[in-house]
Amino acid sequence: MIEIKNIIKGFADKTVINDVSAILETGKCNLIIGASGSGKTVLMKCIVGLFEPDSGEILYDGDSFTSMNDENRKALRQQIGMLFQGSALFDSMTVEQNVMFPLDMFTKLNLKQKHEKVNEVLARVNLTGANNKFPSEISGGMKKRVGIARAIVLNPKFLFCDEPNSGLDPKTSLVIDKLIKEITTEYGMTTVVNTHDMNSVMEIGDKIIFMHQGHKEWEGTNHDIIFSKNEELNKFIFASDFLQDAKDMRMLEARGKISDDRNMDEMIGPS
Repeated sequence: MIEIKNIIKGFADKTVINDVSAILETGKCNLIIGASGSGKTVLMKCIVGLFEPDSGEILYDGDSFTSMNDENRKALRQQIGMLFQGSALFDSMTVEQNVMFPLDMFTKLNLKQKHEKVNEVLARVNLTGANNKFPSEISGGMKKRVGIARAIVLNPKFLFCDEPNSGLDPKTSLVIDKLIKEITTEYGMTTVVNTHDMNSVMEIGDKIIFMHQGHKEWEGTNHDIIFSKNEELNKFIFASDFLQDAKDMRMLEARGKISDDRNMDEMIGPS
């Protein structure tokens, strides 16, 4: 679990994050969403330590990341996996070498153990046999899966994903969403996803934080969004007439189910 307490962050005379607090839950996909300039990227960078907040506190499993010394922060970072927006693979390295990179940096495993670990995570992301390919030889979706494999090779407790579906077609995006959701549950990680993708919001949004002009405007689940009356959230999520119609249909379906359930209860009567 990651707890954010009253985070404020600004640059020059502009406050970008204004008194944001939230709890990012273990075993769930925690999504940070918002329009460009809303502060969501700065918030994620504060959480992982790329930016230092001006005030407030960030706790990882109860330990204050904000007040940690460099040695303890380095130890904590070994428990953090990161999937970058552009995958950030090394072009001159093979798939295997890219995934092995964190093992070379942070472990004392021998070469055989490293190969076993690499093959294990490549199999988990359905890339068995891709070890010797270079990034230029694989598709965008495969690059994302290599990035995920590299992010989880150290068995992290925390996983951060920055726009994981950027540049992908809708079908491949769903594959990546499903994979992130599955490994979050399997590894029992606290997963934080920064995204613009509304399919991701609806598919894997166990918990959603909506940022607007530096504030936490709304939080809830992908189910709560359908019934939200927050004006700014609705303008962002259901920006087009098509999506607004889809929301209206979903609400009608949900209300119909509730009505059907009530009718069934009345027919059955008290137990």
